[in-house]
Amino acid sequence: MLSSDDISVENSDIDMRPMAHIEVRRLDFDFSDLAPSQVLWSRTSPIFSVFANALNLHVPFFEKYLIVAMAQAKEKISSPKLREEVNAIIGQEAQHANAFLGFNQLLKRRYSKGQQLEDQVIAAFEKRYQSDDFRSLVGFTAGYETFTFLAGMIFLNNFDKWFADADPNIKALWIWHQVEEVEHGAVAFDVYKHFFPDDEYFRRKMVLSAFFHIVKETWSAYWHMCRVEGFMKSPWQTLRSGLFLANLISQMMWNCRQVFSKKYHPSQHPFATTQQNPIALAWRKYHRGGGNVLAIDREKMAEILNVSAPYEEQL
Repeated sequence: MLSSDDISVENSDIDMRPMAHIEVRRLDFDFSDLAPSQVLWSRTSPIFSVFANALNLHVPFFEKYLIVAMAQAKEKISSPKLREEVNAIIGQEAQHANAFLGFNQLLKRRYSKGQQLEDQVIAAFEKRYQSDDFRSLVGFTAGYETFTFLAGMIFLNNFDKWFADADPNIKALWIWHQVEEVEHGAVAFDVYKHFFPDDEYFRRKMVLSAFFHIVKETWSAYWHMCRVEGFMKSPWQTLRSGLFLANLISQMMWNCRQVFSKKYHPSQHPFATTQQNPIALAWRKYHRGGGNVLAIDREKMAEILNVSAPYEEQL
């Protein structure tokens, strides 16, 4: 993985605190040229494509849930700064939901159970809309955002293994999404603490609830997609697919261990301080300078990272 020392970006040009400024970027991704057979979009790691696609089926519906929760919270928040941040997370997540729902249309054409799986997700969130009280709304949102923030950095920290050779449009979609998930990674947490500053037990409970929800929804879609893509033709292939899924889940759990501390705050997580991802830093600078980030191939990534040699030579 490239380190920050490999990249010609001046720290003074970048806000080194990714959660200090949340920018709503209105990007219009176009997947119309992709055929359903192209949903294994990472040639570097096709099995990662399956995992990301499995997430893709349910993430936009959580993002809609988040928008409902944050909109309710905004009406009751007394802090002008926090209200501004809530507006920003709503704006970012609305953009994410629209983009991922567009890609989901392709997934549902590829996978026979795609529509059924999506309907199950919709029904689950509809049930939550109806049953969750205000504390549960903001608590579950904060718990779920714990893992979108962590996954954002895990994905980018494994860029060379999972993204290096991939469809430029879908690669660009996920990089944008992961960068912004880190940017607003503290907002839902701060909203929960604004209303329930001393209820640590419920906050931790919601972290676990969100984790098991993510695993359950991803698990169902992942194994269906593995079957369709031929990753379960033999016991060995099935084992490899299972180990890949288990490894990613384990990484998320390992990196969230600090979340259960009473002193925890997302802005103090190493992923937001000493272990920031250089791609995220460079991407924010590149976009701020007017660069086009709607399609990212190897040459565009080299341009974003501002390296002197072609990117493939860095691998």
